Amino acid sequence: MAPQGISLRLEFFNTVFDESKVTLIGLETNQSSSTAGQAPLRTRVELPKASGSSSSPGIRATLSLEPAGRSCWDEPLSISVRGLAPEQPVTLRAALRDEKGALFRAHARYRADPHGELDLAHAPALGGSFAGLEPMGLLWAMEPDRPFWRLIKRDVQTPFVVELERHFMAPGVRRVPVREGRVRATLFLPPGNGTFPGIIDIFGVGGGLLEYRASLLAGKGFAVMALAYYNYDDLPNSMHTFHPEYFEEAVNYLLSHPQVKGPGIGLLGISKGADLCLSMASFLKGITAAVIINGSMANVAGTLHYKDETLPPLSINKNRIRVTKDGIRDIFEALNCPLEGPDQKSIIPVERSDSTFLFLVGQDDRNLKSEFFANEISKRLQAHGKEKPQIICYPEAGHYIEPPYFPWCKASLHAYINMPVIFGGEPRAHAMAQVDAWQKLQTFFHKHLGAELRTIPAKL
Repeated sequence: MAPQGISLRLEFFNTVFDESKVTLIGLETNQSSSTAGQAPLRTRVELPKASGSSSSPGIRATLSLEPAGRSCWDEPLSISVRGLAPEQPVTLRAALRDEKGALFRAHARYRADPHGELDLAHAPALGGSFAGLEPMGLLWAMEPDRPFWRLIKRDVQTPFVVELERHFMAPGVRRVPVREGRVRATLFLPPGNGTFPGIIDIFGVGGGLLEYRASLLAGKGFAVMALAYYNYDDLPNSMHTFHPEYFEEAVNYLLSHPQVKGPGIGLLGISKGADLCLSMASFLKGITAAVIINGSMANVAGTLHYKDETLPPLSINKNRIRVTKDGIRDIFEALNCPLEGPDQKSIIPVERSDSTFLFLVGQDDRNLKSEFFANEISKRLQAHGKEKPQIICYPEAGHYIEPPYFPWCKASLHAYINMPVIFGGEPRAHAMAQVDAWQKLQTFFHKHLGAELRTIPAKL
């Protein structure tokens, strides 16, 4: 299946919504015709019906979106409404049905200014899914109608739609499927015929091939390979064993590509993908810089074999899994401490690496003790005379730090534990962390890989 985006079209309604409200504006996002079975994304404006009126008020309200054409998912979006009555109460609702059919929704109540205008950049939400000045809240505050569900964009060649299109591939970005030797991946190349710094992008224990982060980063001037490592195509369908030789093939492929400039590449990993990136930087050549998002200092989930070396998985004690008041598992204490006993054999030997590291840490990560692990890695590197890594901590941010405006995921099914688990964080703080982390990792890669600066500022 090819990647996708989102399109929104503006429609005007004059229909009574209920006895107290009438829908004046509907913003509907339809998936492209190639996306079978997907419902549109909708945003609508509701206003209280005039007292004593049996029909909708004669207000000609218009909704404005900036940028008005296509934009990428990680770009900020300006939303405003004109033509309202002075100080008119307004409710904005947004809904998105993902590629699996799950419905995500958010709403917020506002009041127009004395001129009958509403600009979300200046008007605080008075309540609803969020409150306060949150111009992008209708996106990041969306919640699924299914329990333990996370919004994932699988088809980056199609958009999510809003009278403009929210794409995952900037104009001119090229998508190149990769089946080279054992490597199963997708390479995203920026526009142009020049050479670009290369990055390998790796996700967590969910497996498969996720492209949305790689496709967005390619628009910033990087050649980014989204790399699958299990549960995809003819790759193994379990995490029982990891062989860095497979990842070494991917590194060599990227470095040998005529549009990737060396002498080294970058790595970007989250969760299990983060400790795989640490292992790659420790065992393999050609790694210049690595961004580690909420990862472990030890090998987890499966045994890692490289040549004559073996790292067993960090042990887990399921008796330490507790249940929250909402009935969701909290696995924060489940993994053993790798600094003690036989679990020390699971520690990744980062002191061998000559890479420069950036650690992005959610301080309320309930999956892994990410802050502890980042600090221990820093101590280990410095004890061996290596450069002190940069560690950026985000208070009240959870485990899945995604590109900007992805909704916060409270809990979902954990493929390794095979049960729903809580991921931690608080919605607004997590949303702010995603915006900042996206800028920080781009700045880091621009500095250490020498990319042409193409960062488009994201903001809330």
